[in-house]
Amino acid sequence: MKNLMKFKNFLLAVFVLFAHAVIAQTISGTVSSEDGPLPGATVIVKGTNNGTTTDFDGNFSIEASSSDVLVVSFVGFSSQEVSVGDNDQITVNLQADNELEEVVITGYGSQKEKEITSAVTKITADEFNKGPINTTAGLLEGKVAGLSIYSKGGNPNAGSTIRLRGITSFGDNTSPLFVIDGVPGSSIDNVDPNDIETINVLKDGSAAAIYGSRGSSGVIIVTTKKGSQGRVKLSYNGQYGVSEKMNQIKIMTPAEFRAFGGADLGGNVANYADEVTRQAASSIHNISAAGGFDNTTFRVSANLRDVEGVVKRTGFTQANFRANIQTKALNDKLTVGINTSYTRRQADLGNPSVLEFANIFNPTAPILFKDAPQQIQDYFTEEQIRRSGGYFQTLGLFRSFNPVAIQEQGVYKQDKNEFEYGFNLDYALTDDLTIYASAANFRSSAENRTSRSVYDYNTQANLGDRPGRVSFNDFENSYENYQVYGTFAKQLSGIDLTVTAGYDYYQSNFFSKGIDAGDFPNEAIDWSFSLGSSEDLLTGNRIGLSSFKAPTSKLIAGFGRVNLVIDNGIYVNAGVRREGSNKLGKENYWGVFPSAGVGVDLNKYLGTSFDKLKVRVGYGTTGNLPSQNGLSQKIFTFSNATQATTQARAANPDLKWEEKTEINFGVEYRNGPLDATFDIYTRKITDFISETEVDAAVYGFNRRFENAGDISAEGFELSLSYEVNDQWTPSLVLSSNQSTIDKYTTKEGITTGNLGSPGQNSTNMVLVKEGYALGTIWGPVYDGVDAATGKPKFKDVNGDGQIIAGQDKALDPLGDFTKLGDGIPTLEIGFNNNVNLGRIQVNAFFQAALGHSLVNTWRAFFEPRIGSQFAYNFINTKYADDNLKAAAFSSLYVEKADYFKLANLTVSYDLGIAGNTISSASVSLNVRNAFVITDYTGADPTPSIVDGGYDAGGGSLSNTGNILAPGIDRRNNYFDSRSFTLGLNINF
Repeated sequence: MKNLMKFKNFLLAVFVLFAHAVIAQTISGTVSSEDGPLPGATVIVKGTNNGTTTDFDGNFSIEASSSDVLVVSFVGFSSQEVSVGDNDQITVNLQADNELEEVVITGYGSQKEKEITSAVTKITADEFNKGPINTTAGLLEGKVAGLSIYSKGGNPNAGSTIRLRGITSFGDNTSPLFVIDGVPGSSIDNVDPNDIETINVLKDGSAAAIYGSRGSSGVIIVTTKKGSQGRVKLSYNGQYGVSEKMNQIKIMTPAEFRAFGGADLGGNVANYADEVTRQAASSIHNISAAGGFDNTTFRVSANLRDVEGVVKRTGFTQANFRANIQTKALNDKLTVGINTSYTRRQADLGNPSVLEFANIFNPTAPILFKDAPQQIQDYFTEEQIRRSGGYFQTLGLFRSFNPVAIQEQGVYKQDKNEFEYGFNLDYALTDDLTIYASAANFRSSAENRTSRSVYDYNTQANLGDRPGRVSFNDFENSYENYQVYGTFAKQLSGIDLTVTAGYDYYQSNFFSKGIDAGDFPNEAIDWSFSLGSSEDLLTGNRIGLSSFKAPTSKLIAGFGRVNLVIDNGIYVNAGVRREGSNKLGKENYWGVFPSAGVGVDLNKYLGTSFDKLKVRVGYGTTGNLPSQNGLSQKIFTFSNATQATTQARAANPDLKWEEKTEINFGVEYRNGPLDATFDIYTRKITDFISETEVDAAVYGFNRRFENAGDISAEGFELSLSYEVNDQWTPSLVLSSNQSTIDKYTTKEGITTGNLGSPGQNSTNMVLVKEGYALGTIWGPVYDGVDAATGKPKFKDVNGDGQIIAGQDKALDPLGDFTKLGDGIPTLEIGFNNNVNLGRIQVNAFFQAALGHSLVNTWRAFFEPRIGSQFAYNFINTKYADDNLKAAAFSSLYVEKADYFKLANLTVSYDLGIAGNTISSASVSLNVRNAFVITDYTGADPTPSIVDGGYDAGGGSLSNTGNILAPGIDRRNNYFDSRSFTLGLNINF
């Protein structure tokens, strides 16, 4: 019995020890996702308060028994339950929770995706266009319904023309406002595409109204990548590519030119366009580091781009640095953020005249004088040959210059520095009220340096008989922006209420100065850094000095917005912004711009069970300001010539706000693999600001800025995506917009978009008139050739028995002029395809624009077989008629420019490398502009949304940036290009 008791005590002791071992067991483990460890994940024993969080490397340890279940969770991921069992080491891999309600950044805050009542599109980094993209706009091209992004040609130094739902103003403020990390008006050139996390596009008035006048053309909100808690993660993205000239308008070969009777100069240059172009190389390197410690997270990045243009002596080198730092304090109630960036860009701008003369310079002319036949050389004096720098020139002809000489004998450079910094903080005063404040400052300086180191025949009218000319032009631009606002959020009975109210101050400045001088001692040297050697400077002869300071522009605004969620199925928002600007007259400083929207979850009230079925309607009014400061005030300038101060332009103290009112109706549907969004909208722009002709006897000038009229617009947008299977997801975006002039100060209208010279100055090709669409190409209708004279014949459009087609009769009711085409597309299409083949990913993006026409100015000048032009090359498209021997603008030169192209093709391969050092690595091949299908005979069918206004006769720019004259394909447009790029991405 005694032994039995001892045995029982022994068993009890063993059981107690075993039970204690089970209860006191220490479990260790790691929590991660597909992107790596998850610091701060919560690990808790189910049904208890026993819990812990993971450290910076995702590691944890916790006391648990073998019968316990651990619940592991992390924000944005699906929770996971793990039985302890016999394990003392547990590895948990959390999956992203795709069912979480998506949050979309809107103006001054964010909303759940389902609560938005406006037309808003969110694009993430995975959806961006791929390849050697040098601008933020390039990431979005063709991706957002209603957002038109066009880059005419392949000039790496040219920006894109961006329009959101068509033309919204006649002034400069026609592009959307960019908001970068909460700062409106930030320089988009200062953001490297590799640093961007998401982009939200606010398309309608109800969404953009909170930003006032700066958001009148829509808003694009850019959120850059941030750091997160945990170990430092390094990333490298490198690309190397080559690009080549794509299409070129068809011209005569030397043999064809000789056979046609062209002036034979003894040379044999197959194609001057090939002489001034090249296979261009580009390289992009991006490295970033992101991480966090204690209460602070950070991300820093550095980017280097070295990009050549396909036209020789064009391209740029750009270095960019960006840092984002965030820290929390006061028990996480206070968050402080610092964003800063610096960009240095050195660009070779080139001379656009090269592109013009590469097509029309005599193809039998040699590049160098020494290669010309002796009898040709004997025609020129030694002094003429010396001054030409040895390059062959066809002296005595109107605007006929050697493109290689223009390219090689000039320096056209720009050095640009941009620095931007911002501070922001938000503080949770209570559980319901948060205060946000920010300050941002931007400084940009650019130096444009031009040097023509030998006698420049292309600009001889300006230089006279003096070798060389150097000019420096400096530009300084700055702004500062201060914002403070508060957000109050409260749940009431059946209603979620959010109220936002704040203050916004914005100020900008612009200053420029320049000097030019010439006549240097040795005309073969670049004297751009030795202006003191200029004879102009030494003798005080013909020095050009200029300086300009724009009046400081100030904008002050107060704004407020209320968001309501009623019954978790009805969403209401209403807002107002009161804004004042010194760009307007004193009596018109202030404008008030309201907005409102309502959305309804139809699933809830119709009893349907779709994943999403929502309708919404939005209304918003925004203001717009003139492009220049001080238009309401008299501006004076001092003249050296007259030694007097004179008024520079007519003031308009009655200038007032331009206003845009927009109504948008939208439907959002998602069920299973299909996701669709449809929007239809109408807008009215009243009192648009434009420079118009006035009575000089009354105002002292014949032009001044006025509130000139009204524009109406309507359009629709459709976005579709369908997940066919796990491997293929196609998506389609369609958009259409048409704008019509309803009211215009000049009742009879005007024509604009001068064709230019030789021989066709004062030939305007676009009509601006009440009742007509913006971009109406206007002119007589071609009706064949008069066999007796070789002149073009025109149709009797109005049927009155007489033909009146002189340009001075373009607006005359008796004139035989009519609409020849639309300069703006009627339908834009983007078709994207994502194909997942395991470790191989394929993205193919197709793009199309339909309904637009282009005036082929090359053909208008150089396709007719004019006898006086036989020393120039001829354009030789399928429309060429050897019997047509006179040039006059007509429908003959207006071509339909519909196109369909494979804009972007990317194939990437996951190398399957994942370890302690490298978490992932992939390589990629990208092709941009793989092919283009079009009937247009010019080099590039891309719409010309804004007219560059190149006046070839004078070699100068006129009507630069003329938005009233879309649809003109100018002779100085850069050659389009096709690129092939290899990429490497490594994450550590």
